[in-house]
Amino acid sequence: MKPVLLLFIFISLNIYAQEVPLTETELKAFTTRIETETKKLTSLTTDFEQQKHLAFLSNDIQSYGKMFLRADGALKWSYTEPNKYSVIFKNNAIYINDNGKKSTVSGDQDMFKKINHLIAGSVSGKLFNDNDFSIRYFKVDNEIKVKLIPDNKTLKKYLTEVHLYFPQNEALVSKVKLIEPSGDYTLILFKNKKLNVKIDPNIFKH
Repeated sequence: MKPVLLLFIFISLNIYAQEVPLTETELKAFTTRIETETKKLTSLTTDFEQQKHLAFLSNDIQSYGKMFLRADGALKWSYTEPNKYSVIFKNNAIYINDNGKKSTVSGDQDMFKKINHLIAGSVSGKLFNDNDFSIRYFKVDNEIKVKLIPDNKTLKKYLTEVHLYFPQNEALVSKVKLIEPSGDYTLILFKNKKLNVKIDPNIFKH
């Protein structure tokens, strides 16, 4: 067998071997830790970096901002770069502020609940008992990777998989990957997370 082919096989096997399913003991320890810690969660603020990958573009679209989450389900994404843009999920509606131009989206309450639950649950790790997804757990290097595959017909139109990454022995997600049916995806990395801090109510005004 040619050396180049052998090298390719070795690399492929090595990459594959990095994604190892959790054992029953590891899974129980992981889910118990997540459930215990998220019960204590009253609020979360975090900086984020978003990478939007589109097949027809040579470079990913980079965005930066801050996210605010309250235990009552109120959620705000505040983009600061390259453009000022914010999205608030609140009371089964979406409030958008595009550089001062405000709009409200409302309608199918069940759909808004699913969108809000998906995003908030991805950040806080509260998706593990969701009937809308089939869930698998893996070890990847020094992280736990949770792979969620939508069973809900509505979600399947927009997503084929959601990947959540947790650092070892931590209860909060460090990055989220949302994969679309086209193969395009959005990767969100969270930094400088602050738990249970007081959030100014004005943050969620629209």
